Amino acid sequence: MLKLRRSFLLGACLAALLGTSFQALAQASAPLRVGSKIDTEGKLLGNILVLALEANGIKVENRISLGNTKVVRTALMTGELDIYPEYTGNGAFMLGDESNKAWKDLRAGYELVKKMDYERNKLVWLEPANANNTWAIAVRKDVAAANGLHTLDDLAKYAAGKGPLKLAASAEFMERPDAMPAFTAAYGLKLRPDQTLVLAGGDTAATIRAAAENTSGVNAAMAYGTDGPVAALGLVIMQDTKGAQPVYAPAAVIREDALKRYPQVAAVLAPIFKSLDEVTLQQLNARIQLEGVDARKVAGDYLRSKGFIK
Repeated sequence: MLKLRRSFLLGACLAALLGTSFQALAQASAPLRVGSKIDTEGKLLGNILVLALEANGIKVENRISLGNTKVVRTALMTGELDIYPEYTGNGAFMLGDESNKAWKDLRAGYELVKKMDYERNKLVWLEPANANNTWAIAVRKDVAAANGLHTLDDLAKYAAGKGPLKLAASAEFMERPDAMPAFTAAYGLKLRPDQTLVLAGGDTAATIRAAAENTSGVNAAMAYGTDGPVAALGLVIMQDTKGAQPVYAPAAVIREDALKRYPQVAAVLAPIFKSLDEVTLQQLNARIQLEGVDARKVAGDYLRSKGFIK
């Protein structure tokens, strides 16, 4: 009886050890789940991640265009995603430190979000691009020229007067504390309900085109600093002279456990993001937004042109 009991215990221990080994092996070989936001640049950067990682022998599960910032961030936090492209300035409201002046500087903001997000959530921010995809408001050139609109201060005075102004934007832009509310606080830029057209999703391609085509009387649009079509479609960005906006430098954010499984990810992505400045991103975004080229093709063409993939 004692012999049988020992055999049973040894078998149970062996099964437990094998089970643990198989589980660890399965986790180690699990694909890297890559996500992105639903907007144009989110699709571009998401495809850059997927193609670069695949080219370096990393198994990938493609979850690009998952949703807006809240959706994608939640998926990363809960372990439904492993990596996605985010912006340093978003750390201000994600981590509840909006008043810190570090967000107004690219490197300081990156170092701050890198430190805070790792300490609190074990999320690792990889090296950022030298670009600022800040929130902006673009106005039709004819309206800007006729009314001397150059800055957000000019726009606030124009909106408060009798001049016709209608802004196309997403719900996220209108509600997020670092977007329209930040412009309202800094410049007194207040818009009535009839002065806004809230579009579903967060794609600036739709808001910029609405302003360019004067859809439903729209003559201003939510935009980003790296949007390619702004000038091409006859719009001009209002200057943020008071520095209401943080710096939004693109960077890949990865769960620590995923980075331990695939430590080569940091080395693969570092030179790619180093190559992405504002002008480059504007040009790549324009190919998608203006020329209608698929984001995956644009990402692949760029990576091949720089020798990052074959």
